[in-house]
Amino acid sequence: MIELGLSRISRLVQHSHLPWRAIHVAGTNGKGSITAYLSALLAAAGVRCGSFTSPHLIDRWDCITINERVIQESFFRRVENEVKLRSQMLGVNASEFELLTATAFEIFTNQNVEVGIIEVGMGGRLDATNVLSNVLVSVIAKIGYDHQAILGDTIEKITREKAGIMKAGVPCVVDGTNEPLVQQVLRAAADKAHTPITFARPDIIQQTFPELVGIFQHLHLEPHQLANISCALTGLQQALPQLKPNSTLPSLFPYISKTPRPGRLQEISLNPLIPRKQPVLLDGAHNPQSATVLCAYVDRNLRKQAPEHAGITWVISASQGKDIKELFSCIVKPGDNVAVVEFGPVDGMPWMRSVQAAELLSVVKAFIPDIARRRSVGDCRQFIFGI
Repeated sequence: MIELGLSRISRLVQHSHLPWRAIHVAGTNGKGSITAYLSALLAAAGVRCGSFTSPHLIDRWDCITINERVIQESFFRRVENEVKLRSQMLGVNASEFELLTATAFEIFTNQNVEVGIIEVGMGGRLDATNVLSNVLVSVIAKIGYDHQAILGDTIEKITREKAGIMKAGVPCVVDGTNEPLVQQVLRAAADKAHTPITFARPDIIQQTFPELVGIFQHLHLEPHQLANISCALTGLQQALPQLKPNSTLPSLFPYISKTPRPGRLQEISLNPLIPRKQPVLLDGAHNPQSATVLCAYVDRNLRKQAPEHAGITWVISASQGKDIKELFSCIVKPGDNVAVVEFGPVDGMPWMRSVQAAELLSVVKAFIPDIARRRSVGDCRQFIFGI
């Protein structure tokens, strides 16, 4: 059960000195990529920078980096134990995410970072990360439907929760490719909070910095990636003069192409684990908006290259609480091959549970009625990898 609120995290960090400045990033999709770009470009500018994202990719501590390097497990566990002990002594009864947030903040202070790039966990207004007060700039990425049971069942309600990170006098950068209704709600929220608001779009940032036109063309970026980079660069326009007055934004443009985005349209090689030369595509699409982006990418870049009638092979898992029928309706198409799998317990996220494979299969059958069921490991290896 996820219970949002600031009372527990406020008690947990009330005696902690947080001298570093923050860039706070919210949104439904794109906030992780924006955080990655901000962290990489600030580090390239010589700013000692910490980054906190969620959820973790592989290990629980890989969500915290200092100057683009994941912190050591031993260091993470030592600080985490100190935070847990404080929670127990104060009777806070903090959640796993609140403990993780406090741990990240303590690590940033310990490591003398100048700025922390902080990704919101869920929503914004009542998210544990919103305990931050020393914020340089807020960034709100693309907003869509996700976590409706907690954030609200309309796009207006969800947007208002995201807008909760706005603070009086602190500039807020918003993804200008958001739908008009989202932009309207955010404008109203900014007026109410006395927050200067800027809408970032690829065309605007390229007009400001014409050299970006060639860079973007060379990188062959997807539309959503261009929007994310535009948000990051517009946020840096606000933050860089306060952090590194002698640095210029164009001097950081060469580092855009060097920013890793693991788990986001990422091509990885499974060789030498299996004798397969072609890479596989790894993506963490988990809501209708991100599924649509994944579908468009696959249609443009993979289906056209596949032999006629070959279809796409998917290995799919999903967490409980997601509308898997809506997720799969865009992705899976007749002629595709699908392997449905379950994931095990997620470290530090006890509320995260896998949808059972049988349920996933029943949804897939709605789109591929004649799909054949295979059970043995050997059959699955042949089916997925062709070996």
